[in-house]
Amino acid sequence: MKEDFLHYLWKFKNFECTNLKTTSGLSITILQTGQYLEKAGPDFFNAQIVIADQKWAGNVEIHLKTSDWYLHHHEMDSAFDNVILHVVWEHDIEIYRADNSEIPVLELQDYVHSTTKLNYDNLRATKTWIFCEKQLVHANQFLLDNWLERLFFERLDRKSVAIEDHLVESNSDWEAVLFCLLAKNFGLNTNGDSFLQIAKSIPFSVIRKESFELKNLEALFFGMAGLLDSDKEDSYSNDLQFRYQYLMHKYQLEQPMVVPLEFYKHRPDNFPTIRLAQLAAIYYQIPNLFTTLMELSSMESMYQLFRISPSNYWKNHFVFEKQSPVKTKLISKSFIDLIVINTLIPVRFAYNQSLGIEETESLLQIIKSIAPEKNTIIDKFNFFGLPTHNAFQTQSLLQLKKEYCNKSKCLQCQIGIELIKGI
Repeated sequence: MKEDFLHYLWKFKNFECTNLKTTSGLSITILQTGQYLEKAGPDFFNAQIVIADQKWAGNVEIHLKTSDWYLHHHEMDSAFDNVILHVVWEHDIEIYRADNSEIPVLELQDYVHSTTKLNYDNLRATKTWIFCEKQLVHANQFLLDNWLERLFFERLDRKSVAIEDHLVESNSDWEAVLFCLLAKNFGLNTNGDSFLQIAKSIPFSVIRKESFELKNLEALFFGMAGLLDSDKEDSYSNDLQFRYQYLMHKYQLEQPMVVPLEFYKHRPDNFPTIRLAQLAAIYYQIPNLFTTLMELSSMESMYQLFRISPSNYWKNHFVFEKQSPVKTKLISKSFIDLIVINTLIPVRFAYNQSLGIEETESLLQIIKSIAPEKNTIIDKFNFFGLPTHNAFQTQSLLQLKKEYCNKSKCLQCQIGIELIKGI
């Protein structure tokens, strides 16, 4: 048994609450269980309890055994002086505050229904993947839908933290923030960090000034990526190299230390050269990209906006110098889905939060119109009885797996809570 089970029992009063008594025989009536703090100090703050006709207001501490009070040295910590009740599974010793006054103890094991304990043990039994894998298929749909929505916005809250860091670095320039995050996502998992470093090495004021000349944008992106040199027998590459040297001098830029870009792990359409060329084309063709994206309300409008191909040189090239069959290399619908999921929606959510605007319904409408993502985690959820029909569900389940299943936080998960209740 883990202590979080006792936290759950107390928080939801999932035990026989009538005729409660302390280990010394005093009656207990719970008026308020208190606020679950989940941080250093007592577990529940500002509880209200009546013990032997005397009303108490204060904190509640929870342990598996009463002796854990001394094991954790709470008697020496003034933060625990205001504990009015010690809730334990097993009482094995009397405990006292620093002033030697005895702390009332409630031994929970005599008040917890055997079915509740059995449900907990079954949930926590070793499984092949996650604890609730065998019960997922029986999850209440209404409960699940509400929990997935909460998980989706939890995921956006977590992503907002990183966005706020970018906002500080850019002096609150949302266009610059979008540029950095868009670049990172254009690099995918393998080149994302390198693309982000490239974007950070170019002040967005330079992007604004040079966005009227596509070759200049390409020169900056390819040059900062270390993909240009004067030894190539390619007039296009040499032209970009000349432009790059001029722009570096003009804006007093410095060559960043970028991890060499990966090619061999990708299909040609995902080569970093193609993605950088597409990114340059976006900022050449769509002035004020951030403002434009904030006004779009449907995926269809986003598909139309990003239906962009790179410059003519890349129609018959995947890399410099080596020609290939002609292909327009339009940004694909599936790649636009990734951009919207990983860049646009998080940035839009963070931006609206900064303005105090709640935009839940429109964001849900957009994410629910995107096809479900495909990866091993989603495949596993599907296998265990949770089918996915859109990106809202897949994003929520990724949050569930990372922040709850992987951390064994079953008793902070609505699915786990209901399973223990036996509903």
